[in-house]
Amino acid sequence: MKFRPCIDLHNGCVKQIVGSSLSDSVSESLKTNFSSQYPSSYYAKMYKADNLTGGHVIMLGPGNESAASEALAAWPGGLQIGGGITAANAAEWLDKGAAAVIVTSYVFQNGVVHEERLREMVAAVGAQHLVLDLSCRKRGDDYFIVTDRWQNFTSVAITEETLAYFASYCHEFLIHAVDVEGKCAGIEEELAEKLGRWVTIPTTYAGGVKNLADLERLEELGQNRLDATIGSALDIFGGTTITYAEAVDFHRRSQNSKK
Repeated sequence: MKFRPCIDLHNGCVKQIVGSSLSDSVSESLKTNFSSQYPSSYYAKMYKADNLTGGHVIMLGPGNESAASEALAAWPGGLQIGGGITAANAAEWLDKGAAAVIVTSYVFQNGVVHEERLREMVAAVGAQHLVLDLSCRKRGDDYFIVTDRWQNFTSVAITEETLAYFASYCHEFLIHAVDVEGKCAGIEEELAEKLGRWVTIPTTYAGGVKNLADLERLEELGQNRLDATIGSALDIFGGTTITYAEAVDFHRRSQNSKK
């Protein structure tokens, strides 16, 4: 199990927010857990020093392109980029140093998946450079993929069949458990268990990880098929329940146990 670091950007600044509070409406609805005094490159250099690959830079809305470019320049080939990625601009972000591009809303329209857009993305960058963000929220008994800053439900549920379908187009999945994301209140165990049984390609789980016990539980539920990212709980983002050093140490122990 790998620890995948993150750099979330909002209005050009590194922030940690409650993702479900992000919308196009008035800014007062936004719940910010942390706003950094450091630029994006500060965190990218930190991750590079610890050789943490496969982390993600997410642009939460417009005005983040410069900060995202700075992060990629500081750790070329070490980070993925997401937020507003389309077939038209994807290759440009690879040229700026991204290891892969992350897409979600682009491949959905009116709540359904558009296969032609998936094919466009594969043609633009190759499946080996494509990560599909299948972040989801629970409705009834199932988890449904959500788009447009996680505000809108699609008609596509997370199932073994849908994961197999999407895996044929990409190299990795990034899946936020949106209902617990940013709340530091524990992982979505039901989702983690399902993903552990169903995924067949590298998959990063995000949402609710607050301490080492959560990482260990995620490793167990995910049957060593899931990686994890941590945001608001980390001390480098103002958190108090797990340190960055602890997460890196967990990552190294986990990787060494596979050798």
